[in-house]
Amino acid sequence: MSLVVTNIGELTTCDDELGTLRDAALVADGGRIAWIGPAGRAPAADERLDAGGRAVLPGFVDSHAHLVFAGDRAAEFAARMNGEPYTGGGIRTTVAATRAASDDELRTAAGRLVAEMRRQGTTTVEIKGGYGLSVSEEARGLRIARELTAETTFLGAHVVPAEYADRPDDYVDLVAGPMLDAVAAHARWVDVFCERGAFDADQARQILTAGLKAGLGARIHANQLTAGAGVRLAVELGAASADHCTHLSDADVDALAGSDTVATLLPGAEFSTRSPYPDARRLLDAGATVALATDCNPGSSYTSSMPFCIALAVREMRMTPAEAVWAATAGGARALRRDDIGVLRPGARADAVVLDAPSYLHLAYRPGVPLINTVLHDGVPL
Repeated sequence: MSLVVTNIGELTTCDDELGTLRDAALVADGGRIAWIGPAGRAPAADERLDAGGRAVLPGFVDSHAHLVFAGDRAAEFAARMNGEPYTGGGIRTTVAATRAASDDELRTAAGRLVAEMRRQGTTTVEIKGGYGLSVSEEARGLRIARELTAETTFLGAHVVPAEYADRPDDYVDLVAGPMLDAVAAHARWVDVFCERGAFDADQARQILTAGLKAGLGARIHANQLTAGAGVRLAVELGAASADHCTHLSDADVDALAGSDTVATLLPGAEFSTRSPYPDARRLLDAGATVALATDCNPGSSYTSSMPFCIALAVREMRMTPAEAVWAATAGGARALRRDDIGVLRPGARADAVVLDAPSYLHLAYRPGVPLINTVLHDGVPL
C-alpha cells in the first residue's frame, strides 16, 4: 500500500544539510520514500495522512543503547545525586541480575524499551550486549537483541566480570576468542569500553582487531571518564563511531575531524552522572561528524528519549537546534554507516516523525513536552 503524507507545514529532510521544505508532501510506497515535493503536486496514493500543517522530519536514529538487561539501579542514581561519583562499577550489579533472568523476562523488558523509544520518534536503534559477560550469556543477549533490530553490537568487553577480576588478560583472550566465535552470527558490530577500570588500549585493540577479522564493524566507548587512547584507537582502526568523547585533547579532535569516524555524544549520561558535557561546538567547528544517541542503560543514562537528548545538546553542548536534529537523524545513520535511514529522500526508508509542532525547533524549544504526533516506520503509521 502506498501512503501520501500531505499538508506538511515544514518538511525537514536532513539530506546532506538540514534542508527544509514548506507546504510539502511525501509519498511512501513499499516501505520506501517514492516522492517528495510541494503538497499541491503530490501524486495519488492508496492512503492519505493529513499532517495538518505540522512539522515532519526523519525518524530518529539511536546509535548507542544497552537494552538487554534485568534489574534496576535507581538507588545508584540517588547516591550520585547525593554526591557519589560515577565509576562504572555498577555494571556488575546489572550483570548479576541479567544472568538470573529468563529469556522471556529479558525479551519483554527490551521490547518494552524499544516500544517506548518508538513512541518518542526513534525508528532505528542499535542494541549492545555487555550484561552477560560469559560466552553463553553474551550469545543469549545478542540473540534477543537481534529479534528487535539489525543493528546489534557485541560488547563482551564492557567490564571484567568478578570471576576474572584477578585474570583480566585471560578474560580479554576469552572475549577475542570463544566469546566472539559464539556471538559473531548475531552481531553486526564489536565494541569495547576503553577506559580506566575497564580495558586499556592494548586490550581494546586485541578485541576490536579480532572482531574486524571476524567481519564485524568496529565502534568504541572512548574518553568518557578520563582522557585516554580510545578516540585515536578508533580512528586508527577505522571504527564507525567513537562514543562519549567527553574528555578530548586537541590531537583527539584533529583525529576525528580528519577521519570518517563519527563522534557520538551521549548527553543523557552526563545528565545522569553529573559529569561535564562533551564540547560538541569544538568538534563541529573542527569539522568532525557528530551524532547524538541516548546511551539508554539502567545505570548511567536510563532515558529512551531522543528529543530529550536533542534539548540537552542545544542547552548544554552548544549545538544549534538544526545541528542537534541532524545529529539525531543523519548523524546517527552515519555512525551506523547507513545511508537509507535518518534522511527523507526518494529511495530512503519511509521512517518519519510528525510533530505536534510547526517546526523542528520545538524539540529544543519545548523540552520535556510530548511532541510526537505520529511515527511512520517503513511507511506505516504507528
